[in-house]
Amino acid sequence: MPVYSMTGYATAQAEGTGASPETSGRAPPVRRLALEIRSVNSRFLDLGFRLPDELRALEPALRSLVTARIRRGKVEVRATLEQAEGASVPEPSARLLQRLASAQDSIRAWLPEAAPLSVADALRLCSSAGGSGQDWGALALPVAEQALGALLEARAQEGARLAAMLQGHVQQLQQLAGQAAPLLPQLVEQQRQRFMERWTEALGLGGPGGVTPEAARERALSEATAFAIRIDVAEELTRLQSHLDEIGRLLKKGGDIGKRLDFLIQELHREANTLGSKSAALELTRISVDMKVLIEQMREQVQNIE
Repeated sequence: MPVYSMTGYATAQAEGTGASPETSGRAPPVRRLALEIRSVNSRFLDLGFRLPDELRALEPALRSLVTARIRRGKVEVRATLEQAEGASVPEPSARLLQRLASAQDSIRAWLPEAAPLSVADALRLCSSAGGSGQDWGALALPVAEQALGALLEARAQEGARLAAMLQGHVQQLQQLAGQAAPLLPQLVEQQRQRFMERWTEALGLGGPGGVTPEAARERALSEATAFAIRIDVAEELTRLQSHLDEIGRLLKKGGDIGKRLDFLIQELHREANTLGSKSAALELTRISVDMKVLIEQMREQVQNIE
């Protein structure tokens, strides 16, 4: 299953005709249904619809269509009905125009200051009053299916790019963890040598009375052991590697993985912070900083994964 981004855009359109008894004997006007779906990232699934009056009754069906295939994201579905390009201007019948003129006279009798109808107003009202023989539901749902399929394809393409980027960052983090692991024994050995040198120097200067060389050596080794415990990050590196392995598994699995990835990124950041706080060398500090930079980049991209 692919990894899906929550960001995408798609559109689809189809043409239909409006026919009514008022336009019998003439070619019905051709109207174009245009439907677009756009989505951006969101913690949950947030659906919004902008539909003309003729399609308002289709909102439940469109909502079911979207929720069946999209799990997260702020999704907006917008549909418009407009005159198709090259279509002739609809010619209202005399009977319909007469009814419209009568309605206008009645309204202006009560509202003398009402503005008279323009030609555009008359055409629009005649089109609405004439009704439509087109089953927009039968036309709109296939168009929505087409747009939704294109949206999922766009989201999958963007998701593949995000997955590849995350895989690259996972490999870089594994390399940094591999660089950190050998530094720990070296640091412990260096610190042990320092303690031994200091105690040897203290004994050479006279040191406290009653301190034997054996006791000094034991004290130096005890201090070195305590230091090794304080800087030990083996457990943090093990957990970090475990989280990286889980991220790699989820990216291969695909599907609805955004929330799990977000949690794992938080855990990676915690381990990198602990690694930095226990650092006893500039090299380990540099590795911790590089890790946190990579993890923050991953966090920004994971926010866009469904």
